[in-house]
Amino acid sequence: MATVSGFARRANLAAYQSVAIEGGVAGADPHALVQMLLDATVERILSARACVEQNERVRKAKLLHSCVTLIAELRGSLDLIRGGALAQNLSDLYEYIAKLLLLANVRDDLRPLNEALSLLGEIRSAWVAIGPEVRAAGKDQRLVPSR
Repeated sequence: MATVSGFARRANLAAYQSVAIEGGVAGADPHALVQMLLDATVERILSARACVEQNERVRKAKLLHSCVTLIAELRGSLDLIRGGALAQNLSDLYEYIAKLLLLANVRDDLRPLNEALSLLGEIRSAWVAIGPEVRAAGKDQRLVPSR
């Protein structure tokens, strides 16, 4: 019986996760894509928090850099013209969260990470709550013939 090294197992798992993510993204509607970005950010912050606790500075920095990039994607997806004050407030909140992540990275401090997690949790909860309404509106728009 052949044995598989730990490296090979991790490489296979990473390849599987990459295919699963790409497949999920390809078939996702815009609402689901935002939710995926929120989920990925929360997951990475939780991992970075563990890194702070275990003094893994390099991994923590990489995770938080990834989080800041994801937050920038979320912020960039906002339509500030059509979204008005709500979109602007959300943009400001994303900017604040990015600053919290940078502060946590520089100071190896869990408090900014916990605040960022709390804020993202509230955003995610609201996003999940509007999902059925957004999807229903999207279906209605597809039923209307284009002119």
